[in-house]
Amino acid sequence: MPQLNPNPWFFIMLSSWLTFSLIIQPKLLSFITTNQPSSKPPTTSNTTPWTWPWT
Repeated sequence: MPQLNPNPWFFIMLSSWLTFSLIIQPKLLSFITTNQPSSKPPTTSNTTPWTWPWT
């Protein structure tokens, strides 16, 4: 059963994981978020419950 042979696939998985964790992830984490967190309290809207005609 050739799919149980980890020889080529383990190296591919390991190299892609290392590429992501060492090269791509620090580049992505260095970006500044566009929406900075605000200190305003969240607003809640007052809604009226829907009256269902069959209840």
